[in-house]
Amino acid sequence: MYSLLSHNTFGIDVYASRFLEYSSTDELKWLIAREGITAPFLHIGGGSNLLFTGDYNGVVLHSRIGGIEVLRETERDVLVRVGAGVVWDDFVVYCVEHGWYGVENLSLIPGEVGASAVQNIGAYGVEAKDRIVSVETIDIHGKERVYAVDECEYAYRDSVFKRPENKSVFVTHVCFLLGKEERYVLDYGTVRKELEKYPSLTLRNVRQVIVDIRKSKLPDPKVQGNAGSFFMNPVVSKEKFEALRSAYPQMPYYELSDAKVKIPAGWLIEQCGWKGKSLGPAAVHDKQALVLVNLGGAKGSDIIALSDAVRASVRELFGIEIHPEVNIIS
Repeated sequence: MYSLLSHNTFGIDVYASRFLEYSSTDELKWLIAREGITAPFLHIGGGSNLLFTGDYNGVVLHSRIGGIEVLRETERDVLVRVGAGVVWDDFVVYCVEHGWYGVENLSLIPGEVGASAVQNIGAYGVEAKDRIVSVETIDIHGKERVYAVDECEYAYRDSVFKRPENKSVFVTHVCFLLGKEERYVLDYGTVRKELEKYPSLTLRNVRQVIVDIRKSKLPDPKVQGNAGSFFMNPVVSKEKFEALRSAYPQMPYYELSDAKVKIPAGWLIEQCGWKGKSLGPAAVHDKQALVLVNLGGAKGSDIIALSDAVRASVRELFGIEIHPEVNIIS
């Protein structure tokens, strides 16, 4: 048995039957051939988007494939190939230090590069899919495949890699196209306002603002177990939104199209009175209602119980179903 305590940011003390790590595509192929890995198996990244409800009676695999390689560079952009095991924020720092634009709004998001392509991570008006060109994979049978970005079927916190039939597909490398010309996305949240504190608009300053905002709202998993945003922001029809806005004119929102509107789940949860409230050893964070935290010694079932209670409140008050963003492993 292998402890997964250090491999999930919720700090849930569970065990896996076996734990295998690899540092290259060849090593992964060797493991597949040697071990003859059969179900159940689970491939994880940094564990920042997982909630274990109990011990995992199977094989857990983890990539340690590193490296950031420039494949092509012009005066306008640069194409880079990044190992799936690279810590996401280390990659963002690398881009900022080299003057490459495009992922700075995704600063300080926990996890690894491989998971960014699976989850289509996003923040402050930017998603990973905006910069991904292709995703390299190996499946449980050792077969390699490169997915072009349009084959990844990216959507809000979703991709083809999250489909049940593709759980045996492991991301090994991700290729990103980054800009070398000054271009920012600033009109989301308080980013532009916070930038007023700085004498000039630079890539480093934008990153620092994003980092400061995230630190002010989100708890450090090393101090208080959590998986960041626990719920996805719900998308509703324009008709549903207009009905809600008549009752709640102060409700924040983001228009996605003429027919669809995204409503912040954190605001909905806060209106239900859950912000800062606990249920046993699990709680809704007191600064960001979108985050559920482990107060100490919580089991996965405690987090699920709190999640279910929060979802029921939102459903009852607003008639909106909110769904977990985290992957629940039972």
